[in-house]
Amino acid sequence: MKRLTFRRCGNAGALSPEDQAVVDQFRATLTALCNPEPWMPGSARDIAVRVGPFIERAHPRPGDDHGPDMIAVALVHPDTPHAGAHLHGSQLGYTERGWLRCETTAILGAWQPAYTMLTHAAANLPLPNDVGMPPAHYAVDVEAREPDGSGFTFLRLGPYTQTWLASRDADRLKTELEGHAATVVPGFAVTAKCAPFDFGDRENYSDPYRTDVTALLTAAVAGVSE
Repeated sequence: MKRLTFRRCGNAGALSPEDQAVVDQFRATLTALCNPEPWMPGSARDIAVRVGPFIERAHPRPGDDHGPDMIAVALVHPDTPHAGAHLHGSQLGYTERGWLRCETTAILGAWQPAYTMLTHAAANLPLPNDVGMPPAHYAVDVEAREPDGSGFTFLRLGPYTQTWLASRDADRLKTELEGHAATVVPGFAVTAKCAPFDFGDRENYSDPYRTDVTALLTAAVAGVSE
């Protein structure tokens, strides 16, 4: 019976330029994963965020990138702004998302080109329907609460696309309520606060851009007092 023998392969020669480029990119990706570049709130730099098992490039929304727990971002094609990135991004669902609320715990660090091969776009896969980030729209709720916490919301404003706009109107309404918040609805304490915009209840919101928010408050108070 003939015995099979195995021979150890030697060096088959240098890698081709194409193979070397793949190896170099893989090494750069490992380095970036092991040593992510820190992201600082308010830095206005693109960031790398986790979307399931993938990593995506996200652009923070100016003015909404300071939160310690939550910021607003838009997912962008990793090749942005190169030619073809917008078309490919449209095909894969990148341009359909708009602004999203992103928990800072999902941020890997500042975006680095080495992360490109870990994106859905590199695998030519569309983004999933649920990327784990709700739409980044905000609201102002004016609530009447009893001492035990029970009560109701009688004015909802929104949607706002930036937190500072919602905070500004909430502060304006708080100023209007100062001194008589407890008597607006007898037996209830009335407060104005920022809240996430509820798209499922959008018909119950008033557009804050079409009229003065203090006029909306006056009308709402008159409504609950009748």
